[in-house]
Amino acid sequence: MLNKIIKRGQKKVPKSDFGSGHRSSGTNVVVVNHSSRSTAGIMTTNVTSSQKIENLPMLKDVSMSDRQSLFLRKIQVCCYQFEFNNNNNTMNSFVREKEIKRQTLVELIDCIQCNAMKISEGNQGEMLKMISINIFRCLGPTCYENTGSENVEPDEEESYLEPSWPHLQLVYELLMRYIVSTDTDTKVAKRFIDHSFVLKLLDMFESEDQREREYLKMILHRIYGKFMVHRPFIRKAINNIFYRFVYETERHCGIGELLEILGSIINGFALPMKEEHKLFLVRALIPLHKPKPIVMYHQQLSYCVVQFVEKDYKLADTVIRGLLKYWPVTNCQKEVLFIGEVEEVLEAAQAAEFQRCMVPLFRQIARCLNSPHFQVAERALFLWNNEHIVGLIAQNRNVILPIIFEALEKNIRSHWNQAVHGLTINVRKMFLEMDADLFEDCQKQYAEKAARATELEKQRELRWQRLEAASGQGG
Repeated sequence: MLNKIIKRGQKKVPKSDFGSGHRSSGTNVVVVNHSSRSTAGIMTTNVTSSQKIENLPMLKDVSMSDRQSLFLRKIQVCCYQFEFNNNNNTMNSFVREKEIKRQTLVELIDCIQCNAMKISEGNQGEMLKMISINIFRCLGPTCYENTGSENVEPDEEESYLEPSWPHLQLVYELLMRYIVSTDTDTKVAKRFIDHSFVLKLLDMFESEDQREREYLKMILHRIYGKFMVHRPFIRKAINNIFYRFVYETERHCGIGELLEILGSIINGFALPMKEEHKLFLVRALIPLHKPKPIVMYHQQLSYCVVQFVEKDYKLADTVIRGLLKYWPVTNCQKEVLFIGEVEEVLEAAQAAEFQRCMVPLFRQIARCLNSPHFQVAERALFLWNNEHIVGLIAQNRNVILPIIFEALEKNIRSHWNQAVHGLTINVRKMFLEMDADLFEDCQKQYAEKAARATELEKQRELRWQRLEAASGQGG
């Protein structure tokens, strides 16, 4: 909570490529564009409350010849920026001006959505500059800076809501409508929606406001679909965000949304899959299982990983071994997620890939079966409810049963949870019906191992007794 208070108190207006505005904490100010500077691009400056925004006529009320100039003036109106902090002085200031900007943004959205007029290239550029001035801003540090404190799951009741959202939402909607509009010429638009614009858009995924991240997700997905020239760059930029998150900060609010975009991108990968895409799986997606906040984005991550295996089943071994590398030791919630993901991967795996990874995999599953946390043991036992996995196990029972037999016996004899005890009996019965001779051999080996362990324990006790007797005589 303290971090949020500090962050909100320290918000700044960022310098933009198209101009900069600064807010004063002492007096109410509004950032305004001077039309006299429009020839050099939209610039912003501070004005006091004595200056007012001009209420312009509707676009539909002027002649076609005047619409381009009026459109530009409306863009300039939307460059005004206001404070929306939750205090009475700020909320009650510039009420008229805020409403004019809101209505102007709504009109611009309708104009683009209804194809009411063909916007000139110059006005398209000015509109993108206005959008940049509004949405590209400094965010608080708590999302992405590693302060050394433990990662704490955000409390939904304390989720951050961007105060300026009444205007910000409309600006995002305007950008979305511009990108998806059939009247938008990609060759023209890519001059304004360039690499620099995409990078700044990706920076905004660090916003704590989920509403903003949802808009960003939709917009970036549309950009990826419409601007083919940007596709490799977008994938590389997202990779870099993941690398920084995994290896440096472990703090980022938008990993889940970025993974949702990638899930759709991966679904469209052509076969045979490029080596570049396989490296992305190994170097970016699999290491994303390492950070503590994985619970916040595991569903999207698992979907992306399984997409790879479904497209190329030979990757199943790579994925399983990657999961084993990052398998949690003390985080039971995370372990349950890993077992669920293993099941999804195995459903898409073929026999040959399963055989390559089954020994280390079922050694880990055996440890999960004996977990004192009942949800981990229960989730591991649920693997035997999957017909495809049971079929793979049956084909390789000579290898798998000896690995997990001891874990099954320990559960039946000593696990505290009745549900786990019952599920273990069912799995044990399944193996017995599958191959009675193999089951009997494993039982004999287990009995012999238990007898040897008992004998070793007796010998150790005897040695201690002799040492105690010897020390007593010496005393």
